[in-house]
Amino acid sequence: MLLGGARSGKSALAVDWGRAHDGPVTFVATGEAGDGEMAARITRHRAGRPSGWTTVEAPIDPTPAVVGAPGDALVIVDCLTLWVANVFGDLHDDAVLARADVLGAAAAARTAPTVVVTNEVGMGIVPADPMTRRYRDLLGGVNTLVVAHAAAAWLLVAGRALALLAQADGPPAPRRP
Repeated sequence: MLLGGARSGKSALAVDWGRAHDGPVTFVATGEAGDGEMAARITRHRAGRPSGWTTVEAPIDPTPAVVGAPGDALVIVDCLTLWVANVFGDLHDDAVLARADVLGAAAAARTAPTVVVTNEVGMGIVPADPMTRRYRDLLGGVNTLVVAHAAAAWLLVAGRALALLAQADGPPAPRRP
């Protein structure tokens, strides 16, 4: 699992790992182009990925895409932050947390690596309004549940990765310039 703030290098590192994988890569995209700025971001992200990768758009439930990926494919789920935003108004928090736990278990059950990207939004000031506090708290709960299934987790800050959880048999620690 790769956690960090916006523009910290999480997605770039996930793509680097995908490029280094000896086998297919399935990219599970949770973002939706709700406006021109988001559409431009999605276009930039797509352009940064190899054309041979399989992309699955899964803005509401990424778990079926993870489960359905080929057994030898490295799976990148990018990102939980957008996924939670997409379901925030439609699902009760308990349902979102339950789906997150299922996603974490599905990722952990795979034989090939799964890299999950998410933002860490709980390190700033306490949001002024209840809805933003609820979103922050819900995403924190989602991150906690998914990382509980992970063999390794890194916090990215300014393009540098700090190991939070690493097992000897997990993926190698990232090296970034």
